[in-house]
Amino acid sequence: MITLVTGATGQVGRRLVPRLLGQRQPGEQVRVLVRDAARGEPFARLGAEAVAGDLRDAEALGKAVAGADAVVNVAAAFRGVPDEEAWAVNRDAAVALGRAALSAGARRFVQVSTGNVYGTGRGRPLTEDDESRPGGEMWGAYAESKISAERELLALDGEMEVRVGRLPFVYGEGDPHLANVMHWAAHWAPAQRLQMAHHADVAQGLLRLLYAPAVNGPVYNIADDAPVTTVELHRLNGVEVPAELYGRTDPDPWFGIMSNQRIRRDLGFRPIYPSVWTARDAGAL
Repeated sequence: MITLVTGATGQVGRRLVPRLLGQRQPGEQVRVLVRDAARGEPFARLGAEAVAGDLRDAEALGKAVAGADAVVNVAAAFRGVPDEEAWAVNRDAAVALGRAALSAGARRFVQVSTGNVYGTGRGRPLTEDDESRPGGEMWGAYAESKISAERELLALDGEMEVRVGRLPFVYGEGDPHLANVMHWAAHWAPAQRLQMAHHADVAQGLLRLLYAPAVNGPVYNIADDAPVTTVELHRLNGVEVPAELYGRTDPDPWFGIMSNQRIRRDLGFRPIYPSVWTARDAGAL
């Protein structure tokens, strides 16, 4: 079995690939697609095969998927990029990768997506059966391109099984996201909550999607059990809670809150870090 991983040098990918390599059975190989050979060297030293090339290059895609049995598409263009780049990477390149994988005979394709695709809240935790409703403070080219990619990739489902893992705010293991979130949290209401998942649990969820022989999905939320409040985010970052924060109200207390019941029930997912506080106490931030 050859498993191809894209986006291996990003925050999620660089933590997923070593775990994937650590679970290899005899005869299994891990291949990573990286933009240049130098960026693939750390993975090669761990035992992965590194293929240099751009996700948006058809020739590079052909080399990357050749002989692959499964693909995990972690690559994404996130905040701070022009809208056209978000669409080019998150939808166009993802769909091209899916089609190339199908043509190459891959049997499984795991698409890493985002809880932002849900859009506005529902007055309860978001479930995988909820339709996307454009809107909310996190809506934009990133969410739009991701939901579009999901739809086009799921339309390919047939001989190649497509599975989608939707992620919330991801943190842990030295990822700067937890500190960076204060850029937004400084303007939130005190009880406003943020759905999170530690990198260890993101990897756990994606590996379960990769290896499970059958799923009821095909879409699964990967999230912890206890969203964290704005006040808690200040305390976790060692930042004093400003007095003016307590005068704000949260317009949608369920915005972005994701249910993890499907992946718990179907795939036996149990968060290693059920909350950010357990990760903090374990020294895993």
